[in-house]
Amino acid sequence: MTALLSILVAIAAAWTLAYLGVSLMVWSAAVVIYFAALAAVGAIGWVGLLIAAVVFAPLLILFNSTPLRRRFASKPIFKGFKAVLPPMSDTEREALEAGSTWWETEMFRGKPDWQYLLDFKRTQLTEAEQSFLDNETETLCGMLDEWEISAELKDIPQEAWEYIRAHKFFAMLIPKAHGGLGFSAVAQSTVVAKIASRSLTTAVTVMVPNSLGPGELLVHYGTKEQQDKWLPGLADGSQIPCFGLTGPEVGSDAGALPDTGIVCRGEYNGEEVLGMKLTFSKRWITLAPVATVIGLAFKLYDPDGLLGDPDTTDYGITCALISADEPGVEIGRRHSPGAFMNGPIYGKDVFVPLDAIIGGQEKAGGGWRMLVECLSAGRGISLPALSSAASKTAYRMTGAFGRIRRQFKVPVGKFEGVQEATARIGGLNYKMEAARIFTASGVDQCTPAVVTAMAKYHMTEWMRQIVNDAMDVHGGRGIQQGPRNYLFSSYQSIPIAITVEGANILTRSLMIFGQGAIRCHPYVFPEMEAARNDDLEEFDTLLWSHVGHSVNRAARTLTFGLSGAVTAKAPVSGVAAPYYRQLERFSSALAICSDITMGMLGGELKRKELLSARLGDVLSELYFGSATLKFFYDEGEKDEDIEHLHYVMQDCLHKIEQAFDGFFRNFPNRFVGGAMRVLVFPTGRHHKGPSDRLINTIGDAILEPSSFRDRLTANIYLGTDEHSATGRMEKAFDKLIEVEPAFEKFAKAVGKGEAEGFTVDEQLTSAVAAGVLTDAEARQVKEYDDLRYDAILTDAFSKEYLADPVNHRHEDHRMESRVA
Repeated sequence: MTALLSILVAIAAAWTLAYLGVSLMVWSAAVVIYFAALAAVGAIGWVGLLIAAVVFAPLLILFNSTPLRRRFASKPIFKGFKAVLPPMSDTEREALEAGSTWWETEMFRGKPDWQYLLDFKRTQLTEAEQSFLDNETETLCGMLDEWEISAELKDIPQEAWEYIRAHKFFAMLIPKAHGGLGFSAVAQSTVVAKIASRSLTTAVTVMVPNSLGPGELLVHYGTKEQQDKWLPGLADGSQIPCFGLTGPEVGSDAGALPDTGIVCRGEYNGEEVLGMKLTFSKRWITLAPVATVIGLAFKLYDPDGLLGDPDTTDYGITCALISADEPGVEIGRRHSPGAFMNGPIYGKDVFVPLDAIIGGQEKAGGGWRMLVECLSAGRGISLPALSSAASKTAYRMTGAFGRIRRQFKVPVGKFEGVQEATARIGGLNYKMEAARIFTASGVDQCTPAVVTAMAKYHMTEWMRQIVNDAMDVHGGRGIQQGPRNYLFSSYQSIPIAITVEGANILTRSLMIFGQGAIRCHPYVFPEMEAARNDDLEEFDTLLWSHVGHSVNRAARTLTFGLSGAVTAKAPVSGVAAPYYRQLERFSSALAICSDITMGMLGGELKRKELLSARLGDVLSELYFGSATLKFFYDEGEKDEDIEHLHYVMQDCLHKIEQAFDGFFRNFPNRFVGGAMRVLVFPTGRHHKGPSDRLINTIGDAILEPSSFRDRLTANIYLGTDEHSATGRMEKAFDKLIEVEPAFEKFAKAVGKGEAEGFTVDEQLTSAVAAGVLTDAEARQVKEYDDLRYDAILTDAFSKEYLADPVNHRHEDHRMESRVA
């Protein structure tokens, strides 16, 4: 009995120390105290104490003596670590080092600082930014008609082009000191989203110069001379920029650029200068057909040592800025991904001076880092903004349509099968708005590479889901193209969104966890650097800190799993508190599973893309779940938000468990995979996702006018008249809310045969005669019914228009007619 009790005490003490994450010194002292206490109470005699000393004393001396530990423990591990350390190319290193880490680090390391999350101040629009949104952006939206742009002109109207340039829509990120607007990332995101809710073509046109483009590269890396030369024109719109990165042979793998710049002497503007002869072939370059300034990425070579270093021939990826009218440049042709300007750029032996290199000669070979850092920030603004706009529009219009459109005498939005889709639309919109604001606010303070990759991938995928669900609900109303269709341009844009700024498949399978694990882990990248620098002392310190970190996370994970996370911390009380605890539980689980995985697989993990993707999914859901909790907190924890919070968080936790389950099932070592499953799910999986009751509640909410609906769809453009696609549906919806009691009485009377006739007019006259409706109610129902019918119609075109839409663009397409 005494032996069993002693063992239980030892286990409890070790578990407690591991859970608390105490230092090696405390562990050592605890071992000494434990055996001394056993001897003091007579649980062991002097022989047992002597055996314990023989077993444990050498270990305590070894690990508490830095020279001994380093020589006999760390050195052999160091040798093995260096032997299995995967090779890392210069481009991989620069990608890892580029940008910064942020909140995702807290979620990855297993012990998030919740108070930091709550104290973090999301960016608020300044007075100037709000004014620009309410005035210039509103005015621009009023000038646009996406059907006219995409189906008829294949371009933005000239007056809109002029307005964009004159009012500096291309210069939102350029600082005021250089003539730009100097807007925050949140302001840029909000402006682009509002434009996108009216015209995706125009939004893409505006967003690109404010994402990865010459303006941003010049602001961050350009010389003063380059800034003075180019930025004023980029700011006032007299110069239109584009950036050439992708080409026929290179997409996501920018390190494989075949485009070259050869350092040589040549004549430029009548003078012989040291420069570069550029040869390049670029495609899919937005704004290229109308650009006056071209940013180029290419590989720079100096075969004759003219840059002053005879030992360096290959300088690597370099960025330069040239005029579009340089001799040898071919530009102006268009691809056709949609109506936005996009096309190829070619160049053969285009000679420019060395001062065309962004940042000057000293930045030769520094282009890859520039691109990664700028793209890291841009990914968190542009495509999330487009996704937000499409999703908000789909939410508002699907809710209105679902209440207006009836089948089997019931609003289609009331069918449970439909509500499964509309609940996803509502829940994902709430999650997306939380992620958009939180991520863009993070970009305002740093350049979080992993966070923005997660935002780009997941928000474009959510957009895909939302728009597809909206199309399902609308049926034929969503399929038929025309000026009445407010969904189709979003639907067409989905392949663009998931492809550009990093293909979604590769972003999920290679980047999110692959980069996140190394950048966010407190010890892995420093250990790798110590190994490459052959620094045993630094490696020794990191290694044993890493071991302590892993032991702590393992103990925390098992404890949280056994207790249902009740022992985890929550910074708030109320409905959100359990979700903080669950996220902390799975954050700890991700930390220990990542350590085990990297320790077991090492460099092989790079090729296990499906495993990497699943751990990336866990990290992503942890990030977006915490962003949603932050949004709920910042919005004042309103009662009207609670059901959407439940939907998002229950879905997040379900997806986290799904990802872990798939990871454990497919782990190469079945025993280790099973052990990790027991560690993370000691009592099994418990998160099943949103219930039917919650789905019904969210599905009902999308049909209702409310302050929540207005907040969730804020800052999108809604038409105000019956000739606007969104305005037509909004007007009919508003009228329905006003007259619905009378309309319901009328519909029931028709169904029961109490209001007779073949037409609505005849039935209304009969309803008044029967005393079902008053004259005033009949007039209201008639007004609504006309609006309702008009709202559900789709466009019909003449064959002349379809053959030649430009010259027949003012034709009336609304030719469906109502028959008795």
